[in-house]
Amino acid sequence: MIFETWTPEETREIGKQLGENAEPGQIYLLDGDLGVGKTVFVQGVAEGLGIRGPVNSPTFTILQVYEDGRIPFYHFDVYRIADIDEMDEIGYEDYFFGGGVCFIEWAELIEEILPADCIQIRIEKELKKGFDYRRITIDK
Repeated sequence: MIFETWTPEETREIGKQLGENAEPGQIYLLDGDLGVGKTVFVQGVAEGLGIRGPVNSPTFTILQVYEDGRIPFYHFDVYRIADIDEMDEIGYEDYFFGGGVCFIEWAELIEEILPADCIQIRIEKELKKGFDYRRITIDK
């Protein structure tokens, strides 16, 4: 599926719709350049899951856990993972194979531990279409 958005609010809304339809056990791999709107998208997902309160990028913490929605939400940013063994230390299997929904940024850094049935999401800018234009591709 391909979506085009023209404002951050529309990008957030696509995320919200995804969150409203997310099911336990799903793992999403979120790809996009810095500043493309990944956090805005994820904030929409959290809203769709019924999560209240602030939702921030886990850039420095690697993992943010939100358990106050209809199902748990686990947001990973593995950019700072230097060795795949660090994922074991975090206890990634509890999150990947638990009863929640996972979103993983920079997933290519941990490809060897990802299940085969992950859903790919790519957010891209195209400045000639406008500063806030985004193309969101979701591949199951």
